[in-house]
Amino acid sequence: MSDIRIALIEPDDATAWDEFVRSAPSATFFHLSGWKPIIEKAFGHETYYLLAKRGGAVVGLLPLTHIKSFIFGNSLISNAFSVYGGIVSSDAEAHGALVGAAADIARRLKVDCVEFRSIQPSNPSWVQRDGLYVTFRRPIGANSDENMKAIPRKQRAMIRKGISNGLTSECDENPDRLHEIYAHSVHHLGTPVFPLRYFQLLKEQFGDACDIVTVVQGACAVASVMNFYFRDEVLPYYGGGTNAARKLAANDFMYWEVMRRAAERGCRVFDFGRSKVGTGSYNFKRYWGFEPQPLSYEFLPVGASKLPDNNPLNPKFQLFVSAWRRLPFFATKLLGPLIVRSIG
Repeated sequence: MSDIRIALIEPDDATAWDEFVRSAPSATFFHLSGWKPIIEKAFGHETYYLLAKRGGAVVGLLPLTHIKSFIFGNSLISNAFSVYGGIVSSDAEAHGALVGAAADIARRLKVDCVEFRSIQPSNPSWVQRDGLYVTFRRPIGANSDENMKAIPRKQRAMIRKGISNGLTSECDENPDRLHEIYAHSVHHLGTPVFPLRYFQLLKEQFGDACDIVTVVQGACAVASVMNFYFRDEVLPYYGGGTNAARKLAANDFMYWEVMRRAAERGCRVFDFGRSKVGTGSYNFKRYWGFEPQPLSYEFLPVGASKLPDNNPLNPKFQLFVSAWRRLPFFATKLLGPLIVRSIG
């Protein structure tokens, strides 16, 4: 009989949970307990944060979010609104116990499937989705000159173009400028925007582990990005630019400023995040000299035989993407948060 005990996280467990996350090599920023109240408050979803203990000591954990939508399906995801997730455990017994607990919850909720967004697959019997997403990570040093030299020549020229255009960067304490710029960017892409409240909650919850770098030309903000910091890593996560950003090379300059500032605060890994293979963001990160690392997301079918495919490249969503781009901007800011909460 297993001596592993699985329970839902309680408020008093948050410190032990996060200590385990920070000490576990396979854990990520998206495993932190702070995501639970953010997802619940910003989107109203039920969360199931499972804690595995043996003899009172934490030996594993699994954050899960239940998203149920008529359009986008009914799934139990680890972790929703994140690029990484899945089980973090110290041994195979704890891992197996958490898989079993997740499957039990999935059956009780009658979901279509369970989705683990693990960096490395760990459930060989589950369905693997390969070839869709990759991540881009590489080491950075403490010296700005060395980091600049590590960037390919053509991309260095774009950064210098931004500098010659008089661009500078600032750190914002609130997400107002970021949200306005981000809303314009995703409207152009045909994607619904997150509510401002979500960005506010991220900044409030994670404090110094979350900052906002905004690029300005004179008094005008032209690009902005929210960044997450975890151990010695930086991850630019929500970013965008105005219509003028491309001409000014503002996005190129922005990510350089994130890298420069992160190196100064002691970060030694730059995580450029997830991209879909063959997209513009995929190519942009290759231009920086980053090599793609495949992500193999794992699915356990429960109540459906067909896996969800909720990404803009899915042909069935192309009509929606095209129509969304034609909507007035003010309408997308009103309607976007109502839709995006169901995508996860």
